[in-house]
Amino acid sequence: MLLATAFVAMLYSCVREYSVRRYLDGFSDAIVPNSLPAEQKVAAILNWMRAEPSRANTTNPESLAKRDPEMTLTYRQLLNVCGTATNAFLNLARSSDLRVRRLLLLTPDRRTKHVVAEVLIDERWIIVDPTFRVIMKDARGHYLTRSELRNPAVFSEAAGAIPNYPHEYSYDQFAHVRLARLPLEGLHLRRLLDTVYPGWDESVDWSLTLLFLLLRVLLAWYADRRLRIQRFHLRQNALRAGAAFFSAPEIKE
Repeated sequence: MLLATAFVAMLYSCVREYSVRRYLDGFSDAIVPNSLPAEQKVAAILNWMRAEPSRANTTNPESLAKRDPEMTLTYRQLLNVCGTATNAFLNLARSSDLRVRRLLLLTPDRRTKHVVAEVLIDERWIIVDPTFRVIMKDARGHYLTRSELRNPAVFSEAAGAIPNYPHEYSYDQFAHVRLARLPLEGLHLRRLLDTVYPGWDESVDWSLTLLFLLLRVLLAWYADRRLRIQRFHLRQNALRAGAAFFSAPEIKE
């Protein structure tokens, strides 16, 4: 029964993923011509977000599925919130073959205060703020990275050129992965990873990696402790296979 349920869930996920990708591809094709360079693709997406075409409204925004790509592109309220506006930008950018990632701006106690996007252009991860529909740049029009925005003078110059931009959205502390949501935060996991592997949160897209890792651990615990099912232990069997392969066989006389 569990296997059948997992198989049906997998089929549903595949169909849903394919449907969403087709929707996003069609949506982005209508906004961003594929022939444009990366910089102009970013500008085209921001122009669409800024233009305020006919969009749906709801009297209860909290009832909307904030992680549904179709919802974030449809409702005006979601395009005015930093998290969902950034999600909408990332979805359209990825469908337009841009390399992008989410960046969380943190308070001193490591709580999220704002969400922006980074886009790889000319081998530099420049900052895009989808909530304000802008690419962060200095007075000379030079696109800025998060490292450059850590300089208070540079940040003040960039923020001063954007009407009503909150100056508390500084880049003193930031993160790509929200480890505060994990129960392991009490083990100072981020500090440990920063020490062992500097730059670990930029090396891969950790959102899905962490999700599937935690799901795998949860399912393994449930199978061992609750269902009492004999599992195939990959590490144990790999060690046994390695020992059998490299050790000399016993010869019985």
